[in-house]
Amino acid sequence: MFVDSHCHLNYKGLVEQQGEILARARDSGVSAMLNISTREREWDEVIGLAEQEPDVWASVGIHPHEADQHIGMDAAKLIERAAHPRVVAIGETGLDFYYDHSDRAQQGLSFREHITASRDTGLPIIIHTRDAEAETAEILRDEMSKGAFTGVIHCFTASAEFARTALDLGLYISLSGIVTFKNAQDLQSVAKWLPSDRLLVETDAPFLAPIPHRGKTGEPAFVADTARYVAQLRGVDADTLAKQTSDNFYSLFTKAER
Repeated sequence: MFVDSHCHLNYKGLVEQQGEILARARDSGVSAMLNISTREREWDEVIGLAEQEPDVWASVGIHPHEADQHIGMDAAKLIERAAHPRVVAIGETGLDFYYDHSDRAQQGLSFREHITASRDTGLPIIIHTRDAEAETAEILRDEMSKGAFTGVIHCFTASAEFARTALDLGLYISLSGIVTFKNAQDLQSVAKWLPSDRLLVETDAPFLAPIPHRGKTGEPAFVADTARYVAQLRGVDADTLAKQTSDNFYSLFTKAER
């Protein structure tokens, strides 16, 4: 059974047919989904779906794109909402210097508040990083020196050097449908050597549908295609990869129940 460790079930493209999306995921062998929030106004809806669906879990967080719109968001607010029994993670958060939709300094402040919430709750942090490897690594090292926390680099597209940095810090790495793209040779090379006990798979649905669904709206059912591709890259069968990544999900997101 596969686990989609990162999807946005409440986003346009999925929310309109949520029941069908969930049914197709289950029919494809997906046993659990982590529904990610990116803005405070999404929290009630994301948590509400997790309350209704036993195989859906929730996160609370502010995407770096939204940091400027959440100036007052601090660790205390995150910690308060993370107390809900269906919330198993903090994020997504991090740094995005590709789009720069929010001030870079504000992104960093928000990122650190999320790390504080992760450390204080014991819940893993879900990290987004784009065109900000050095800055992300600097914050992670600095914050880790203040006290350990767990987490995952989601939708990994960074360098092999950054992958090793994340692994050295005890973090997990999650691969999305991007790994199946023809121009993703560098990422495919990294995917081959990632430690089997630190690897997750995800869809980031409704985005980044893997081959053979390229161009379609992404959905959790497609995590099976990404997992099979990664299994082939790594020279293992799909069942082995499914078990490894599912076990890793529950090892990281310890509040989630099988």
